[in-house]
Amino acid sequence: MVVASKVDSKILHLRGQRVILDRDLAELYGVEVRHLNQQAKRNAKRFPPTFRFQLSAHEWKLLKSQNVISNVGHGGARYLPSAFTEHGAIMAATVLNSERAIEMSVFVVLAFVRMRRAIAGNRNILTKLAELERRLERHDAEIQGLMDAIRELMAPEEPNRRRIGFEAPEDAGGKAGKGRGLRLRKDE
Repeated sequence: MVVASKVDSKILHLRGQRVILDRDLAELYGVEVRHLNQQAKRNAKRFPPTFRFQLSAHEWKLLKSQNVISNVGHGGARYLPSAFTEHGAIMAATVLNSERAIEMSVFVVLAFVRMRRAIAGNRNILTKLAELERRLERHDAEIQGLMDAIRELMAPEEPNRRRIGFEAPEDAGGKAGKGRGLRLRKDE
């Protein structure tokens, strides 16, 4: 489990894909970075750009500034590092052809698989959250309409508003007269 978490922490996201840097892959495979890159160059046909690519100066600077990369030794690296995709990491194990490289390539592949599953799980969660937000927006509008209707019903009657209905006639004393019929209210 320690090896798996160590491999997981080495996988980065660059150019829209998951990669592992040459120095981290070399460390996992138990070889020098120089030797790993040398074998990749000697077997260039096995490492198309979809398997291995060199970082730009800007990408390297960003990785170092995000503290993803620690400074190693004095003076830093002379060359920009290479990044290996999942397929490139597997191919590197085959060209290195050492027991450790073959053994560790299994952990590297499993780490990439775990990353893919985690990303797929996140996509499902994000899709469901977006659907919930759409539902809430629709319900919020309906609830807002209901609240507006309730407020309108609860609003005090406006004085200039014409009243509609019937009223009982009043006698001279202000009381409703007996025996008289209802008459239509006439507001002025």
